[in-house]
Amino acid sequence: MLRLTHCTFTPYCLPLRQQWVSARGGFTVREGGLVRLATDAGLIGYGDCAPLPQAGTESMDSAVACLSGWAAALPGLSPEVALGRISARTAGAPAACCGLETALLDLLAQQAGLPLARWLNPRSSAAVKVNAVLGGLDGQTVERALAAVAEGYSVLKLKVGLATGQEEILSLHDLARCLPAGVSLRLDANCAWNDREAEDFLGALAGLPVESVEDPLVNPDRAGWSRLQAKVSFPLAADESLWMMGADAVFNQPPVRRVVLKPMVQGGLVPALALARRAREAGVECVVTTTVDSAVGVTAALHLAAAVANDLAHGLATSAWLESDVGNPPQPTGGVLRLADRPGLGCVPSE
Repeated sequence: MLRLTHCTFTPYCLPLRQQWVSARGGFTVREGGLVRLATDAGLIGYGDCAPLPQAGTESMDSAVACLSGWAAALPGLSPEVALGRISARTAGAPAACCGLETALLDLLAQQAGLPLARWLNPRSSAAVKVNAVLGGLDGQTVERALAAVAEGYSVLKLKVGLATGQEEILSLHDLARCLPAGVSLRLDANCAWNDREAEDFLGALAGLPVESVEDPLVNPDRAGWSRLQAKVSFPLAADESLWMMGADAVFNQPPVRRVVLKPMVQGGLVPALALARRAREAGVECVVTTTVDSAVGVTAALHLAAAVANDLAHGLATSAWLESDVGNPPQPTGGVLRLADRPGLGCVPSE
């Protein structure tokens, strides 16, 4: 049986090519750190801990404190025992738990000789469709959108709730006129609007190729979600609203048709996959996205999306936003990410 011998955490600071903006704020640098677990058999497991409080995680200081405690407690334990202990304590430090859990899962999948996605779900997908990530609406949106379409993307994600609703609706109509048939828009409001603003914006989307709208309400509740979902034909999706409202409010007589899962927010791949299974049982669609993570975090999210195994476009094509990275992230081809057929996570950070 494998035994853990060392746990280390190496901070990183990755500059973005341009500011990441949303109705919840923006950032130009992605801070986090790599978890490295060593074993007595020589196997090494890696995980990404990248807190983002505006998305629903702990602070960086809290994550580091949590990891410091685990680093002292893990040596001598088997990965199986360590995983059980971490899984029971995801509340309060989901990003730290995600990093530790990913490294443990990497070890267990390597030991089993399986890619992590297949270790999580024997019926996992070998490739995952992804959406293009275009940022907010501005003077270059059409140019970015057409470039993404030329690269093979059929779902384009845009941030909304950054300007007046009227301005953004006009921009969306201008964009839609330039898009070929079969290309759709995934809009993310990041909880920007009150009930009236959300209703007006969603109503003004009539006639546009909208694939879904995420988090329209600043104060999400079941009644507001149900009322809005009943007025539109496309799915409304709960991302931040999922942790704001709680899973029970979303999955019991679901008021929306889709949820968005982020391993860094849910506390790892295993709890996120459990939510995906619960969503499926409730008849709710499920999309996996990153929180603009490092190559290690993106690869972990890709394994999760493959384990979820549906045909939706997932929000994993975020690595191009980073000016530098900790390793080689999976590269989309034709709007698709393919998993490497190697044991474990399959992403080793650069030294």
